[in-house]
Amino acid sequence: MTKPPKHITTALKVIISAILIYFIFTKIDINEIGAVLKKANPFYIVFAVILFVFSKAIASVRLNLYFHQLKVHLTEKSNLKLYLLGMFYNLFLPGGIGGDAYKGYLIKKQFKVDTKKIVSVLVIDRLSGLLLLFIFACALSVIIDIGWLQNLKILIITTLFASVLVFWFLIKKFFNYILSVFWTSFIFSALVQLAQLGSIFLVLMSLGIETDLIGYLLIFLISSIVSVIPLTIGGIGSREITFFYGATLLGLNETVSLSISMLFFLITASVSFFGILYHFKKPELKEISFTSRVGND
Repeated sequence: MTKPPKHITTALKVIISAILIYFIFTKIDINEIGAVLKKANPFYIVFAVILFVFSKAIASVRLNLYFHQLKVHLTEKSNLKLYLLGMFYNLFLPGGIGGDAYKGYLIKKQFKVDTKKIVSVLVIDRLSGLLLLFIFACALSVIIDIGWLQNLKILIITTLFASVLVFWFLIKKFFNYILSVFWTSFIFSALVQLAQLGSIFLVLMSLGIETDLIGYLLIFLISSIVSVIPLTIGGIGSREITFFYGATLLGLNETVSLSISMLFFLITASVSFFGILYHFKKPELKEISFTSRVGND
C-alpha cells in the first residue's frame, strides 16, 4: 500500500487539530477561559516550567541508556541537545521529518548501528513513557472517589500489573539486547511522569485550585496518552478534547480543565522552542571517553 505524501498527512493533521479546537470553543466561552488564565500565579508557573525541564532531562538520560546498549556511547550533553532538537521538530516542524526520525537519522549517519535496532529503541523509549503514564493513570483511577471507577478497582489493578509483565515479556522476547536496562529505564520513566505530574500540580496551584486535584491529574495523564496518537499537530486538539470530556465524565469544571491544558501546552511549547538553536547549528554528537566507557560497561 502506497504511503500518502508528507504534505497531505500534515494537512490532514492540521485540519483535524483545527476541527477539534473549533468544536471545543463552541462548547466553552473563550472569555471564561481567559478569565481563569488571568488568575494564574507566575510564581507557581516558573516552578512548573522547571519541573517540566527536569522531566525532559531525565527522559533524555533514559533514551541515552538505550543508545548505550547499541554501543552508541553519546555524552549526556550531546544527547540532551539531540533530544531538545527532537522536541522542536515534533512540535514545530511536523510537516518535515519527525523529531524521533531525525534523531535516528543522525545516529545512523554517524555511528555503525543497525537501522532496525535504532528504530526499535526509539519506539521502545516512547512506549516506556506511555507504560508509566498508563500505570499512574490506573493508580489514580483506584484512588479517586468516583463510584463507577471504584467498581472497576480489581480490573484496573489487574490490568496495571499485567501491562508491566506484558511489556517486560515483549522486551525479553524481541529486544533482548536492551533487557539488562529494563528496570533502570522503568525507574527513569517513573521519575519523568512524577516530575510532569508535579508540574501540573503547580499549574493547579497557580490557578488557585485546591479541590478535585486527583481528577485533574488523572485527566492530564489520559490526555498525555491520547496526544501521542499521530492524528493532530503536536497533540493540539486531541489533548484539549480529552481535558474537556474528561472533566465532563469526572464531574469537574470544563473551563478550568481546558485552562490547565492550555497552560501546559504553553510550557511545552516554550521549552521545545529552544531546540531551534540546534536546527540552525546541528548538535555535534560526541562520545564519552574510552576510560569512562569501560567504567560504565
